Amino acid sequence: MQITDQVIVVTGAASGIGRGLALRFAAEGAKAVVAVDYDGAGATEVAAALSASGTASLGLRADVSIEAELVDAIETVEGAFGSIDLFCSNAGILTVGGEELPDDEWRRMLDVNVMAHIYAARNLVPKMVARGGGYLLNTCSAAGLLTQIGSAPYSVTKHAALSFAEWLSVTHGDQGLRVSALCPQAVESKMTAGFEGGGVAGVDGMLSPEQVADAVVEGLADERFLILPHPEVLDYFRRKADDYDRWLSGMRRLQARFGPQM
Repeated sequence: MQITDQVIVVTGAASGIGRGLALRFAAEGAKAVVAVDYDGAGATEVAAALSASGTASLGLRADVSIEAELVDAIETVEGAFGSIDLFCSNAGILTVGGEELPDDEWRRMLDVNVMAHIYAARNLVPKMVARGGGYLLNTCSAAGLLTQIGSAPYSVTKHAALSFAEWLSVTHGDQGLRVSALCPQAVESKMTAGFEGGGVAGVDGMLSPEQVADAVVEGLADERFLILPHPEVLDYFRRKADDYDRWLSGMRRLQARFGPQM
């Protein structure tokens, strides 16, 4: 997929990866880039920067874990710019802890990290299939392929997000739908700000949002399912598949090195 002249929506766009994607898509010549975030002021600020660069834009506040709010945002975009060509379901949250976390924390993680992808697809996939094409980019994290030391709900929800992206590609790929899963390790963002060097996810270095955006543009051009800004993740994924027990032992050693709290 080429970005030029496309209508693009990015959730979680007020900062971090989302902001980096929005700015890069504008630089690539998108027809319109819409920034959506729970932080409405932040989304508006990003949209203003996009508009100043000459790209049509809107900044919309929406809680993507609430289907009605996400649908309202989609309908606003369609009313302003027409059909959405690329929807980047990027918003995500992280909570540290394991099975002991209360149910409401698990549900909050599921709602943002999984259900938001489902809500977007529920609204957009029928439209994209009907017109013979469209693209979904879902941010699934390297944790979706591997795991996240220190956070059971992040691991579980990112695995689920990846699984849903796979299912969409299998089910609708022959109907013109394209799907990519963005799976970085540590990236400079609010999520990693509290962990020195990005914590365990920063073992292979911390990337800037701009570096992630470079990988995304390249991956979308090739229409690759897995977009891996940290190429080492593919080696880890292969090792996991090749010898699961050995991989688990290695992850326990990594946890012993960093501690159980990321």
